[in-house]
Amino acid sequence: MKRKHTPNDFDAIDCIELSKKTAIHEAGHAAAVYFGNKQKQLPPVFFQIIMKNCSCNHDNCMTKIEGGRLIHTLPVSVEQANNQSFIEQKHVYQQAFEADITNLLVGSLAEAHYVAHRDNELISPLLVPLNVLHNYGGASDLEVVNDYLQCFVPNEQQQKEKVNELFLAAFDFINDYSHWYAITALAEHILKNNNSIIDYTEVTTVLDKHFSDSKKHIRFINSTYTR
Repeated sequence: MKRKHTPNDFDAIDCIELSKKTAIHEAGHAAAVYFGNKQKQLPPVFFQIIMKNCSCNHDNCMTKIEGGRLIHTLPVSVEQANNQSFIEQKHVYQQAFEADITNLLVGSLAEAHYVAHRDNELISPLLVPLNVLHNYGGASDLEVVNDYLQCFVPNEQQQKEKVNELFLAAFDFINDYSHWYAITALAEHILKNNNSIIDYTEVTTVLDKHFSDSKKHIRFINSTYTR
């Protein structure tokens, strides 16, 4: 899960802003993998965040999630995808397939959400549809999503329906206040971190703490208005 830089990333933009967008993007992936899979009662999947210093001169600002996918390998050919044993396994992998795609889409949507808030603009699935996610560093994630769809969904119309369904699920995840609070906190942690690797335990500790803090804040607000 790696943010793919866009042609506009290095035009009249400083490294600080690019680093912020990249941190939000990868924090979105991490939160979706951790919270999303847990909410779906899927097995935990370990990952770490790999960081490399940003250079404004070329595509050298590499912060990415290593690991994080429930399905590690996809068929390498149409023949393999149509193999009877793989067809039988599709049903077993259905939840994992849907979770992985949702988690891949959340990264770009987190970045889009950040940009909209930064610019005081509204965001919705109509304003930021699936086909513009490449503008938010989503090109490589969308390539992987397409690979999943080719393997698991039999025809083009069903592929469109499934990816739109999962896109809306990813949007709902981002719009949840507690998820967004945890994502922004993890992004800040990434930006302040001086190490080249942030391990799974450190990432999930940050996410859990701020998710819990947000829930306490919501309860406080609710209790204040109901008095």
